[in-house]
Amino acid sequence: MYSPSILLVFAVAPFANSRTVHSVLVFSRHGDRTAKLYESYNMTNLGANQVYNSGDFYRRRYLVDGVADQIAGISPEIVNASQLYASAPDQDILLQTASLFLQGLYPPLSDTLDTESLVNGTDVSAPLDGQQYILVHGEDTNSPDTIWIKGDNACPAYSNASETYELSADYAATLAASATLYTSVEPLLTDILGPGNVSYANAYDVFDLLNVASIHNATVAPDIASSDLDQLRYYADEWEWNHNFNASQPDRSIGGMAFAGGILRQLDSVVAGSADVKFSLLAGSYDTFISFFGLTNLSTTSLNFTGLPVYASTMAFELFTAADGDTFPATPDTDLRVRFLFRNGTDPSEDLIAYPLWGETAEDYAYGDFKSRLGARAINDVATWCTTCDSPAYFCVAEAADNKTANAVAAAKEDDTGLSSAAASGIGVAVAVVVMLMIGGLVAFLMRRKSNRARAATSRPTFPSSNVEMVEGTQSSRAQISPA
Repeated sequence: MYSPSILLVFAVAPFANSRTVHSVLVFSRHGDRTAKLYESYNMTNLGANQVYNSGDFYRRRYLVDGVADQIAGISPEIVNASQLYASAPDQDILLQTASLFLQGLYPPLSDTLDTESLVNGTDVSAPLDGQQYILVHGEDTNSPDTIWIKGDNACPAYSNASETYELSADYAATLAASATLYTSVEPLLTDILGPGNVSYANAYDVFDLLNVASIHNATVAPDIASSDLDQLRYYADEWEWNHNFNASQPDRSIGGMAFAGGILRQLDSVVAGSADVKFSLLAGSYDTFISFFGLTNLSTTSLNFTGLPVYASTMAFELFTAADGDTFPATPDTDLRVRFLFRNGTDPSEDLIAYPLWGETAEDYAYGDFKSRLGARAINDVATWCTTCDSPAYFCVAEAADNKTANAVAAAKEDDTGLSSAAASGIGVAVAVVVMLMIGGLVAFLMRRKSNRARAATSRPTFPSSNVEMVEGTQSSRAQISPA
């Protein structure tokens, strides 16, 4: 039976109590793009506008003066860099997502705000109509910090666990049940995927290619029935859900576990600074959404959470106190509260809605309780991720080498056999003798070298100073280009 992808018919009533929002963390999917199958895929103008509009939505909810949920102390119009943190993997489409969202959050300034007056009386306006520039931390693939946003990359344990779905009875049943549908659309994709590859075995690629074509390819779009595309979306939902979550096989959720750890790291940093950072933004992929949905039992709240979030969807974590007033609580573990919210895409009809986590009914949690419960499901440090993934990432190799060295040193210190006092004394004497011999040899070598230099100096011709400078300059240049 067809089930639409995250229509999110379940909704929690708006939060009505008196409260103060102190900080917000948002995780955003990218906007509309060309087909992911092609290495050169990129964000479209439609996608750029979706993400920009999402940033504008959050601006109107959390930044504008006078709104109910305005973040306490945040600069409403002019960027205050110390109040913002943004990060994305070092991939064009995700870096663009973060930048575009932030442009919507802090749009170009008005003529009044973007003009500066110089001492000589000249007024100077900012370029690009007052556009504001906000730093985005791009996390390189080789950086350990990339695991907090893309924890399923370079993770063999995740790949191996995900692939076991294709050995399951559920997979075989869906493969057979969907064969007729995939056969009907095969003529549209055979030239791209090849004969025999248009099936549930490539459910996401099939849906993605046809979805992109339905939006951007005027030649192919008329041949794609909307009912077929809806059903293909459903199969893509099923495919991705089963590859990114299984309650009995935790390794399928490594991406979500690492993301949970990243959320806690950033929130802990915000809390440690008494919410000096008012707004945090992370940009990532749909698989991280799905894995996190499963990990936090959101699928028990609504089966729609087992589907793909649409382009530019966002999840948010609010830090707030249940009272009016800008003062940050002195005991945040008990007095600060957290709630999870989700917005499926950027359609004006879609609101940012709070949902209960862990299959419960409460929509907010004391910060200490939230940390404890999410932390129990999270990967909280790089070493654990490296071990869990059995990752070949270079930072994991370095981590393993450091641990091996530390363990060897600890083992040597804790060796129960120890050394007898006689053996220890003997080793000490031997070391002293070797050191004395080395020092003696070095002194003799230096004395001979000094003597040779003295003899050479008495027979060396005198060069003009200009030639000496030229030679020294040449030697210096050579030294600079010599290999290390």
